[in-house]
Amino acid sequence: MITTLKPLALLLALATPLLADSTVEKRQSGYATQFIIRNSCPAPVNLYIGSQFDSTLPVGGNTTKFSYIYTELFFTDANGGNPNGAGTTRAGFFDDGYYYIVKDEVGPLNTGLSIIPARTPSNGYCVSATCLQNNCTTAFNSIPARFPPVNEFSPPPTPPYYRCPELNTTYSITFCPDGGWPLKGSFRIKPGYGAVNKCLEVRGGVVANGTPVQIYDCNGTPAQEWYVGRGRTKVQLAGTNFCLDAGAVPANGVGLKIWECYDNLPAQQWYFTSDNRIALEGQGQCLDLPSGDLSNARQVQTWQCTDNDFNQVWSI
Repeated sequence: MITTLKPLALLLALATPLLADSTVEKRQSGYATQFIIRNSCPAPVNLYIGSQFDSTLPVGGNTTKFSYIYTELFFTDANGGNPNGAGTTRAGFFDDGYYYIVKDEVGPLNTGLSIIPARTPSNGYCVSATCLQNNCTTAFNSIPARFPPVNEFSPPPTPPYYRCPELNTTYSITFCPDGGWPLKGSFRIKPGYGAVNKCLEVRGGVVANGTPVQIYDCNGTPAQEWYVGRGRTKVQLAGTNFCLDAGAVPANGVGLKIWECYDNLPAQQWYFTSDNRIALEGQGQCLDLPSGDLSNARQVQTWQCTDNDFNQVWSI
């Protein structure tokens, strides 16, 4: 009898730590999480899961996915987003029932986004997460590196962390939950990573064809407010129909100006890249600060796009 009890006790001792680890226990449960992804935007959207294209959702359409993996992000490249995730609003999930929204730190939202667990909200748990504008406080500016530890005494997390501790919860992810694209906000465009108090400006505030575009001290005037988005974009002076224009023959050293906006005009079609360059689409020329000169009234130019050229880095 004694010799049989010792192995039994040993087995129980070995089993106890495993049963005490809720993460291991949950992963052993064998259930994939169900996600229902909906499109309430005014146009069809491409759905990406992780870095992979999944499908195109029609207006009002939805699709259901199952996954054991919590590191994949759900997003769309619609309305100025990118297939690599830059400039997009993304839905993320983590172990222990965590869910969250992450948005682009330096650009406008491409879509609003909501995550709604199919559970009754209670005591701060299982509540919906929604972000409709770039200044929302319910989303991270980058993917969170860590999550609060969980035990039986853990309080509900503070947004932008969200948690629904119920196992096997279905989540509804909705693009454009309010039915439209996010309102277009204007931005100041700054050289580099925004550390200096300099802004891209229409010289003298003169809104007319051919007015040079320059660098000047940031002063809050309308001449320094622009509509611009990640990905394919115009760079449009806010509240006007004038756009950043590279001229008929873009080349190294050509000074930039504003001109009346036209759709599909190559001189006005830019691409705001994930590494913060504003490139003339398909022409190998970038918005460039000549010699990095930050003097007031220094006109900006186009110049051959070059990797790691700080004079071609811009932030909003």
